[in-house]
Order: sequence, then structure tokens, then C-alpha cells
Amino acid sequence: SGRGTCLDNEPPKRDFLYPAVAPGQVYDADEQCRFQYGATSRQCKYGEVCRELWCLSKSNRCVTNSIPAAEGTLCQTGSIEKGWCYQGECVPFGTWPQSIDGGWGPWSIWGECSRTCGGGVSSSIRHCDSPAPSGGGKYCLGERKRYRSCNTDVCPSGARDFREKQCADFDNMPFRGKYYNWKPYTGGGVKPCALNCLAEGYNFYTERAPAVIDGTQCNADSLDICINGECKHVGCDNILGSDAKEDRCRVCGGDGSTCEAIEGFFNDSLPRGGYMEVVQIPRGSVHIEIREVAVSKNYIALKSEEDDYYINGAWTIDWPRKFDVAGTAFHYKRPTDEPESLEALGPTSENLIVMILLQEQNLGIKYKFNVPISRTGSGDNEVGFAWNHLPWSECSATCAGGVQKQEVVCKRLDDSSIVQNNYCDPDSKPPENQRACNTEPCPPEWFIGDWSECSKTCDGGMRSRTVLCIRKIGPSEEETLDAANCLTHRPIEKEPCNNQSCPPQWVALDWSECTPKCGPGFKHRIVLCKSSDLLKTFPAVQCQDENKPPVRIRCSLGRCPPPRWVAGDWGQCSAQCGLGQQMRTVQCLSYTGQASSECPETLRPPSMQQCESKCDSTPISNTEECKDVNKVAYCPLVLKFKFCSRAYFRQMCCKTCQGH
Repeated sequence: SGRGTCLDNEPPKRDFLYPAVAPGQVYDADEQCRFQYGATSRQCKYGEVCRELWCLSKSNRCVTNSIPAAEGTLCQTGSIEKGWCYQGECVPFGTWPQSIDGGWGPWSIWGECSRTCGGGVSSSIRHCDSPAPSGGGKYCLGERKRYRSCNTDVCPSGARDFREKQCADFDNMPFRGKYYNWKPYTGGGVKPCALNCLAEGYNFYTERAPAVIDGTQCNADSLDICINGECKHVGCDNILGSDAKEDRCRVCGGDGSTCEAIEGFFNDSLPRGGYMEVVQIPRGSVHIEIREVAVSKNYIALKSEEDDYYINGAWTIDWPRKFDVAGTAFHYKRPTDEPESLEALGPTSENLIVMILLQEQNLGIKYKFNVPISRTGSGDNEVGFAWNHLPWSECSATCAGGVQKQEVVCKRLDDSSIVQNNYCDPDSKPPENQRACNTEPCPPEWFIGDWSECSKTCDGGMRSRTVLCIRKIGPSEEETLDAANCLTHRPIEKEPCNNQSCPPQWVALDWSECTPKCGPGFKHRIVLCKSSDLLKTFPAVQCQDENKPPVRIRCSLGRCPPPRWVAGDWGQCSAQCGLGQQMRTVQCLSYTGQASSECPETLRPPSMQQCESKCDSTPISNTEECKDVNKVAYCPLVLKFKFCSRAYFRQMCCKTCQGH
């Protein structure tokens, strides 16, 4: 990751004279105490002197600085009668453990490719554990991690730029409380392998990640890729660390004979200004450079053969930026204090025309680009080409059977430079040589599976993985062994995860009953912001409002009964004596007691009826006898037809009506 460059320089060669006697032999424990605590000090505890040296202080107390005695200081243990200190341990006098230098273990299998197309990388690691260094032995020298290119095929047309996708992944993550659409920022002053993204529509960019995903191109016009946050060289064959280079015609490994250079200078002007043609760029052109010779008010423009302007057309000046035109990227630059320019690597997929929009005298425009030519007559026919075998490649595996290859390439006979294969006769191409190598079985190693998902997202969960002791015995054959065969420490199979406290969360209590009891209504409940263990209640603002459960929902307990007629009690009779009328209220009421107009009139109870009040008996004087005045037979009829309530008939038929 770029942090070890200080180790690349060779230290100066010097001859040092090292003491032949251990310091603890030159200065015994008492002398070491006097160095620390003064002339009267001496050793006072004789136990673990090799771990801590204890000395008498000036106040006659036994103290220590918690540092061990010097190497070679005399010591004694229960099993060693006379020993000396060596690396913090008491060992038999005059001896020390044999130092063992470390040795590299086998490379792990290649990991997953970082990209599905366009040139990703996969990695493999090894450990200094076969054996691990001990007794002061040296650590292993060499690479602990190696990388190789993978999925080098070009991505399909229209595929999203890899760096652009990484920026877009942050669109759904708030930045300082707001959401933005992020685009790659590759301007000046930023590290090429850091993920710097520009907020679309806003005038700021920020570093969203310290390193892009391995396999991301360092720059738009470079094949070099980022690995572990550092830019690494990639050949034109998309292979990491390859020496393959493009020639001037952008042919990988070519000899520059498939194109020719076009250069020129244009300084014509128009008296009244306007658009003027500078040069035509044929299809397939590469390494295009158009540049003003001096700062001016004129503008470089670019259009198609059909007069469709791509840059600075219709008297409208575009902002300097990258333009994706004709299958390549044109970089339009217009610094404030330098002449403007237009550059592209190519090749172009159509014919283009460079224009200049004149607004003042044209001081001149330089242009150069390389155009493709057919091989006929290019001079290649005068040069011979032949197939050659390259030296044997490295073995594809360090053990369990790999393959070495001798690749066949086409070379020029005059300078033995490698060229494209189409220069040689395809019918005479010899087969590629191949041989087996490193066929011995690999030493046993731990196979470590991927971690499972954590059982909890917070408040501490557990995750597990598969750990097996395996040995690779062939290119595609492995055998499982007992764990004892793997000499290194067994990797852990379970570990805690997501130990951070869970954020406060909404907790909903039970719903209330539906009110009203029939028809459409609502249920209500209380929702609290609680800690993850449900023991604490927080203010509602500490929980996310968008995740809050509803506190009210609609409900219905069935249809309500229909409105009905409700009659009140009858009032008093209108007549105090005899026949009259009495009234009562009759209302159409809903089930809730509200007035309604939906009761059927046919079922309406009467609100008035006839009534009869009993009349009091007419007072009779004591001197007067109650008798029927009329001797005729109609008094029984008065009684029969209930006319006794009338004063006249009651008087005339007093005796008959008495008691009625």
C-alpha cells in the first residue's frame, strides 16, 4: 500500500565491531543496580531476574524499574543451578536456543476477481510459517501478497464506468444530512486511487472512500490500475506488470508501421469572423492533439461530416470537460492563462472535422494525429517476420502440479522486436510448448470458508465459518486430513460480531378497541422510543421519524343498526273532564341518538290520541236527595252510552250515574 518504500534503499556498508562478551557478564546484577539507584544499591530479589531486576533503594526498600537484567546476567531457577539471561529467559550458562529463520508457507488459492470485465485483479497470500521464525531467526523475505490480472476482456458497449458506479453507490447515503447524485471527480490535487466524487449540480467534491476498488483505472486515459490504494502499471495487454506497450498507432506490441503521422499548422482568418475548417480527422485516427499557439478569443470546435457539432457549435461555448465523441474521449481544456487545446487517444469511429470559431485574428493552431494505413507499401514487405518461442514461463502453481508454457510470438527478423501475430504466416505457426512442473503435493493447510452473516445486527451476535485441514494433491484434487496434520494454529471458527449498541427503536403498545362500536371508526395505540433492551425510554426525536409505526388505523365492527322511530311518553289529556286529546313526541333517531331522516314513514307511531278524563261527582246538599229527575227510561241509556260525564245528564240521572 505504498508504506514500505523507505525499505527500498540499500543501507550503507559498514564494518561494525561488536563486543564478544554479553553485557551481563561485564556488569553483574549489583553493578546494574548501582547504575540505576546509586553507589550503595545492590540486587535484592533473586527470583525472576531475567524478567525484572530488583534493587535496594537509598531508603533501603526493594524497588524495580520493571526492566529485565542485561543479557548474560547470572540467574538461577529450580531446574537450572547456574544459568544466564537470554531474551528474558534463564537458560543454562553458556548456551542459547538455536535460531530458526522463517520460511514461506504455500500460496493460497487465487481469490475472487474484483471486476467482471475491463481488467480486474485477484490476490493470493502466503504466511511466514513454514517454519515461523524463532530464537531470533530472520523473518521471510519477499512478497506476502501477490496479485494477478483477471477478466481482462473489454466491457460490453454502453456498460457503466467502474469508478462512476462506485460514486453512484453513495447516492442513497446521506452526506451531512442531505442526499446527492455523485459523479467521479478526477481533477487536480486529488490522489488518483482515492474515490473522490462530485455532487452533481453543486460546486463541491469530497473523498467518499480512501481507496477505490482494486482494478479501477488510475486515470481515464491510462491502463494502469489501482491496487490497495496505489497505482500499479498494467501493460497494453491488460496484464498487471506486463511490459507490453502500444506503438504510435495504438497497436499493442506493434512496430509503428500501421499508421502515419499527420502534422500541420493553420493560421487562416475570416475578416468578419465565424466558423472555419481547420483539418479533417479520418476514421481510426489516434493520438489526436489540436492546440492554439497563443491565448485568444477564438474557440476550437468539433463536428461530424453531417455538420452536427459535438463541441462549441451554434455560437455556443461549452465548458471545458471530457466529451465522449466518435468512440473515444476528447478532453477540451481552456485554462485562463494558457492556450486552449483538444486531445484524444482514439481511435475514432467516424470521420471528424476540426473547426475554429473566429472572433479575432487567428494566431495559429497546431495539429497532429496518426492515421491508419494499409500495410501494402508501408515498408513491411521489405522486412521478414518469423515465429519464435519465448522462454519458459513461471510454473502456474508452486505445488500439486502446475504448467509451464513457451508462448509463440511473431518477431521482426531485423531487430527481433515482437509484433502483432498477423505479420507472420498463420499456417506455419508452431504449437505452443507446454510441460508439467511442481508436481509434488502441497503441504497441509487450513481451508477457511467465508464468515456467515452475523446472527444479530447490533448488541452482539455470533458468526461462524468452516475450517478444514486440507492438502492439495493435484491441480483439481484435494484431500481432507485430520486437524493434527496442519502444523499452524487452527483458525477460529466462531467469533462475536456487531458488538455496537443498537440505536433507539420504536416500540408499539397494544391497539385500543375500535370506536365507535359499529360502522367505520379508528383504533389507537401508544408508540414509544425505547432502548434496544427496552429498559429506557427516550424522547421521540432520538428515533427515526420515517420508521415510526402508525398510532391510528381505521377499523369497523360491522354495519350499524338502521335508524328507528322513538316515541316519548303521552302528555296530559286536553280535557279535565270527559273526552279530550293527548300528545307525545315521535323522533327518528340513529343508533348513536342523533336525529335522522331515514326512518320509514309507514312505521311512524302516532303522536296524538283521544283521551277521557273522569269528572268529579257534583256536590249534593244534605237536604236534597239524589234521584233521577226524569222518570223516562233514557237514564239507563245515558249510563250505557257513557254520557254521565256530562253535567246536564249527570244532574238529570243522578242516581243512575252515581259511582260512574
